[in-house]
Amino acid sequence: MNIIVLFMVSVMAVFVWWMVLQRVTAKTWLEQGVAIDPRAGADFQYSHRVASKVALWVFMVVITALFLLFVTAYHMRMHLGDWRPLALPGTLWVSSALLLLASIALQAARHGASNNRRSLLLTGFILGGVFALAFLAAQWWAWQQLSAAGFLVASNPANSFFYLLTGLHAVHLLGGLLVWSKTAGKIAGGAPVASVRLSVELCSVYWHYLFLLWLGLFALLLNT
Repeated sequence: MNIIVLFMVSVMAVFVWWMVLQRVTAKTWLEQGVAIDPRAGADFQYSHRVASKVALWVFMVVITALFLLFVTAYHMRMHLGDWRPLALPGTLWVSSALLLLASIALQAARHGASNNRRSLLLTGFILGGVFALAFLAAQWWAWQQLSAAGFLVASNPANSFFYLLTGLHAVHLLGGLLVWSKTAGKIAGGAPVASVRLSVELCSVYWHYLFLLWLGLFALLLNT
């Protein structure tokens, strides 16, 4: 249990390090063609980027705190006598691989946006969303398998926590897909690469975070 909590805390430590690194290595004077109000200066552009990144970081901190609360409750509840661990379906390994592919695809899209490679940006960004949707479909199929095997939500506390944790993770991914769909529409519509660069970067960071969060949850479910 302590290892799982430490892992999930480490997820946020990695992102804190990433934010500091981005701040130190930022070269805003090299960015050109940012599609914003031409009356706005470089300071506004930089402030907008920093504010957006900080907002995402704060949001991820809140999500992590929420999951840590549920993980703590999970750990406390599992020691009671009526707890019966459920056998996890192999589909969860498939869904894990799909979310990894989604994260890799979004990173490729981010690379394409940073280097003005529209084809890589478009392909990577679309695939990132498709793999994320496939992950959700695989999760739904895993729930159906468990339900058919008699592992219903209310039949055992272990079942309830499984559906709660995986469902909550899926909800946050669905929220990310809403943002992804708006940015995907802009990219497919021919918007300048510079105008979507920040959105693509934020989506990729969020996808990486959700993948790491899922690894922590999956490890918890596998080992308890």
